Amino acid sequence: MLKQRVITALILVPLILGPIIFFPTHWLYLFLSAVGLLAAWEWTALMGLTQTSSRAAYLLLVAVMLTLAWFMGTIGLGLWVVMFGAIWWGNALSTIAGYPVNFRLKPPGTTMMAIYGLLMLVPALLGLAMLRAGSNGVLRLFFLFGLVWMADIGAYFAGRRFGRRKLAPEVSPGKTVEGAIGGFVAALLVAGTAPWVFGFGRFDWWKLLLLCVAVIGVSVIGDLTESLFKRHRGVKDSGTLLPGHGGILDRVDSLLAAAPVLALGLALLGI
Repeated sequence: MLKQRVITALILVPLILGPIIFFPTHWLYLFLSAVGLLAAWEWTALMGLTQTSSRAAYLLLVAVMLTLAWFMGTIGLGLWVVMFGAIWWGNALSTIAGYPVNFRLKPPGTTMMAIYGLLMLVPALLGLAMLRAGSNGVLRLFFLFGLVWMADIGAYFAGRRFGRRKLAPEVSPGKTVEGAIGGFVAALLVAGTAPWVFGFGRFDWWKLLLLCVAVIGVSVIGDLTESLFKRHRGVKDSGTLLPGHGGILDRVDSLLAAAPVLALGLALLGI
């Protein structure tokens, strides 16, 4: 399993970094949209769709919404798209807190799951493109990745060493409060380097620090939300596309939540 994970990671890293570094924003968005459609295909399984025609129809819907989101970005309305994404992830926290009682009383139907998928994918992909299109766009994307990945790595090691109290036992029994704290600390170390390493320049650093706290927090929500829907569907992974890693959604759940929040926050702060 470990060998599979390493091989898959070694293949994925250049495939991801190449477009981020070298593609212009519109080509990067097209690349991200293609990855997003693969994630949407996995989401159709979590929706409970079994017919290929129904799953393909949902992919067409996602493609249309991604195109519309790009158009809104070109006419200066992209912030509205990422704002809807940020609001969705805030609402997801209440869904996590109420699980499983809320799903027993009123499980989400196909229509609501379809909307959830759109709110998870479309604002995130546009948010990534908006970050890339800004000044020092490549560095800002790396900053986002650094926050999310360090939060994940820190949570893993802190949870293994110090984990005692369950964070959300009904949703993801393996995650602990101590792990979440360790993830916050690790990610904030990345946040502290922002003015010097990631091209943010000089400004009131505490504003960015507060934004980073929100981004790290919502990345945890993203991880827990996907775990919730997998548990509801009774599956371990969202897919099998990435050997040793599960599906695409398994790898990008935290990033999907963090991207629109960071893009919206930086825009509102004028950074």
